[in-house]
Amino acid sequence: MTRIITYNVNGIRAAMNKDWVSWLQSSGGDIVCLQEIKADPGQFDTRPIEDSGYHCYWYPAQKKGYSGTAILCKQKPIQVELGCGHELYDFEGRVIRADFDGYSVMSVYLPSGSSGESRQDVKMQFLDFFSGYIGNLVQQYPRLILCGDFNICHRPIDIHDPVGNKNSSGFLPEERQWLDGFLNSGFVDTFRYFNPEPHQYTWWSYRAGARGKNKGWRIDYNLASKELEPRLLRSVILSNAMHSDHCPVLTDFNL
Repeated sequence: MTRIITYNVNGIRAAMNKDWVSWLQSSGGDIVCLQEIKADPGQFDTRPIEDSGYHCYWYPAQKKGYSGTAILCKQKPIQVELGCGHELYDFEGRVIRADFDGYSVMSVYLPSGSSGESRQDVKMQFLDFFSGYIGNLVQQYPRLILCGDFNICHRPIDIHDPVGNKNSSGFLPEERQWLDGFLNSGFVDTFRYFNPEPHQYTWWSYRAGARGKNKGWRIDYNLASKELEPRLLRSVILSNAMHSDHCPVLTDFNL
């Protein structure tokens, strides 16, 4: 069994100050994909993570304290690819991929459009680019697992107030339609594959006690290419992990 976890830590240094390394050690994660690391590895002590048995691959944004992705893995990859070949998205450290024997794992952090119209435009441009990029990549790496914060709720079941948020970035019709098309192009939403129940979220606003009231959004995913569907074992949201405004999502594979 191979356990793959995605976690938007909203700042690796802040998470580590909340005993995140102890959580990591107990998680059983073979591969842990991080988003919003918000730091260069020169800015914090990576040794506790490495001492926990992980090879660490960091892809910070060029802008300090912003975005960035990482992959931590128990087994050393055959190769690690930093970036996706697009200047802006690579400047923001949004895509990192590790290739193993027979499968590949990507940590991806899709842009948020919530700060205004210009960033929403960037987000929609990224979605268009990403479809083509992954469409080509999966030809080369047919067993591909995409882990990360997609900043999109797929269906009304994935958000606490679908009516009130119908015009909110992250739940816009065009974003949801994109995710529909992306999944239909040959990917499985591994959490929904096993869990049809409502009220299961991965992000909560820090405002108005949203997390305590479970007024959340499910925007973090482990998506597996269709070729890996027979190898899915289970997937769960780890909502008790409290190091961020997001929580991790775990998927077990028979790889």
